Amino acid sequence: MTRPLPDLAALLARRAHLPAQGTTVFRAAHTTETGGVFALDLAGDAAVLSLYADLTPQEEARLAGACGALPGVAGVYLKRRPVEARHAANVARARLSPPEPVWGEARPEVIALEEGVPFLLRPGADLSIGLFSDARPLRAWVREHVPPGARVLNTFAYTCGFGLKAALGGAGDVKNVDLSRKVLTWGQENYALSGLPAPATDFLSGDVFEWLRRLAKRGDTFDLVILDPPSFARSKAGIWRAERDYARLSALAAAVTNPGGRLLVTTNHAGVTAHALARMVSAGVQQAERHGRLTEHLGAGEDYPGATHLKAQVWSLD
Repeated sequence: MTRPLPDLAALLARRAHLPAQGTTVFRAAHTTETGGVFALDLAGDAAVLSLYADLTPQEEARLAGACGALPGVAGVYLKRRPVEARHAANVARARLSPPEPVWGEARPEVIALEEGVPFLLRPGADLSIGLFSDARPLRAWVREHVPPGARVLNTFAYTCGFGLKAALGGAGDVKNVDLSRKVLTWGQENYALSGLPAPATDFLSGDVFEWLRRLAKRGDTFDLVILDPPSFARSKAGIWRAERDYARLSALAAAVTNPGGRLLVTTNHAGVTAHALARMVSAGVQQAERHGRLTEHLGAGEDYPGATHLKAQVWSLD
């Protein structure tokens, strides 16, 4: 990387209000501020450096050292993110996400805060460390808008950030669904950090599509359904592609949403515009013989300046 490094200290200073307000997991430098070469996230005293360009070992070491020189950073972890990382991650995990820091002290686990709420993060565990910080405004929306005592269904739950915020917002019953039992167990640990009960019956492991059909069949309905699927995934049921399958997912979700309830739908697929997402959700809602209205658009937080990747919409269903 022959170009000069951006002033990381100055970029971090722009976010100084976040830790002051109780958020210690956030993006310290976004790709729009680094020429698309890298991004830097902070999680407590661990830094996570994501590379979006091929750098030499010397360039990587120089950049990691610059990140490590920031105040409060004890260790720097590296994530190499090629365009096709979703495929390569299964065969080159150790190269893409080295488990040990490339600079400084090891931090296998850290507890970081999002608006005062603690989350367990694992900086060296995988390409994803346990929380997607760009969706902080979406989780805040859930906490602020969930009706008291509401029933909430959080699908593709990962480590259950949305479900946790719904519970903290006063929801009466929250179900978290994910294919991976491992991440749901991680989610239960997050619940415990906030002193919330985490019974196994609220953490449902298995294919989301199958669970939506099962819930509909038994007449189990919800006041808020959260759809936060990956852009691409493989399962026993086949291949999921957001640009092709979101209408089908929306139809299944609408079938378990109470009249007067809401859908929160998200995608970070670069090839799916907000208009395309709305078109697919509308088609799915109609397929379920429901009527829905798009009432709100949401996106990434202020620490992602100029970001357009994350599209989120709130739909009210009659």
